[in-house]
Amino acid sequence: MKGTSGISRRGFVKQAAVCATAAAWCGKAFAAPRLKPRGERLNLGVIGTGGQGRNNWRDMLGGGSVHVQAFCDVDATKLDEAKEWYVQQQRTPDFNTYSDYRQMLEKEKGLDVVVVSTPDHTHARAAIMAMRQGCHVYVEKPLVRTIWEARYFGKVARECGVFTQMGNSCSPMEGLRRGAEILRSGVLGNIGAVYAWVDRPEISPGNKWGWKQPVPRPEGADPVPQELNWDVWMGTAPERPFKKDVYHQIAWRAFHDFGTGALGDMGCHTLNLAFRGLELGAVVSAEAVDVSERVEGSFPRFSVVRLDFAARGDRPPVSVYWHDGYKKPSAELMPQVVATMGGVPGCGCLFIGDKGILFSAGTNGDINYIALAGEPKLRSIDKHEACLNIPKSLPRVNCGHRQEFINACRGEGKPFSDIDHSVPFVESVLLGSLAQRVPGKIKWDASECMSDNALVNTLIKPHIRAGWEF
Repeated sequence: MKGTSGISRRGFVKQAAVCATAAAWCGKAFAAPRLKPRGERLNLGVIGTGGQGRNNWRDMLGGGSVHVQAFCDVDATKLDEAKEWYVQQQRTPDFNTYSDYRQMLEKEKGLDVVVVSTPDHTHARAAIMAMRQGCHVYVEKPLVRTIWEARYFGKVARECGVFTQMGNSCSPMEGLRRGAEILRSGVLGNIGAVYAWVDRPEISPGNKWGWKQPVPRPEGADPVPQELNWDVWMGTAPERPFKKDVYHQIAWRAFHDFGTGALGDMGCHTLNLAFRGLELGAVVSAEAVDVSERVEGSFPRFSVVRLDFAARGDRPPVSVYWHDGYKKPSAELMPQVVATMGGVPGCGCLFIGDKGILFSAGTNGDINYIALAGEPKLRSIDKHEACLNIPKSLPRVNCGHRQEFINACRGEGKPFSDIDHSVPFVESVLLGSLAQRVPGKIKWDASECMSDNALVNTLIKPHIRAGWEF
């Protein structure tokens, strides 16, 4: 008998058996992943309850049949805010709270799903510990902070048979999936260059969400606030003293030990369409072709990073140019964009083919326009006659990326940003972040997970502080 979910009980049991087999294969140390059909409650463990984490767990709760069993945050004020929200929503705050996710994962044995929304340097260890306990994991972008962690993350997810989702939010949207189909169709001919640009890291006028970089490491120390577990906040990173208003909260993105700069923050959004639509393979080189002053320990004020990708079958190599810190590509590259938009917009992604261009407005890849060779202005991909008969080849969902993940945890489909996409994608993004740190062109051998630069090779794996091994 089928329920409203569209999956038969027999089909559900079959999927659950497949996952259990995978878990058994990866060894007795790992618990079997849990799949629960619609109507049965999924128990969530939330690591990082404020900021984007707040958006994540609230959205998952809104989908129904989801219960937060435990909240964890190094900042007790965020746990208090979660309790207050429950009271305001007339919900019972029947969850346990922790400041150390290791304790949460050790004690909360009934968790089905873990949501990780913490600084970049803490993603990998928390998610891998959860996967080893049979939990499906939703992890904020850029998934992890280093290439070694990306490879390790993928290995553990495959061994344990769990679902994962990286939080690049527009992946399920019709605009992005349709844009990817247009790019794959060949209507633009051979696409050899992509230009992406964003307005971060600096805080733009009217935008309160941002941070400044570079930031030299400060001297001295301040008292650690009573509500903050600073040791757990540092996690695997090298120990350093607490300084007020320097790292906690969003300013950590500027520091090499904790973040991945604007490229790690926004690249997993703005470059998502490029990876989907061009089906980019392994990156073969990376170089910061323009960069502001380099400051030890911190990402630069602005950069232009070139990422080169190998040919894929009969499709040519692709060069992707990333611009941040308010750097923009030349208007001469995009006359149709300028004619349509009145100038080069503040953010966007431009695909240049030998038969035309596609321009994706904003940072998420879901608002797309096209102009073929000889056309003076852009037109929406939904209205241009060259796009109307291109078939739909990607799956569609009637929900957001968080609910798509939750549905997968119920045995309904697969997350669109699972490891097959997220791991190679984030590896390329992280190589670009390394190019912001290290001068010169970095040649990358994905098969060996190694570059031709000795310094880069020392940065592939993170520092792991004693007691935080994983």
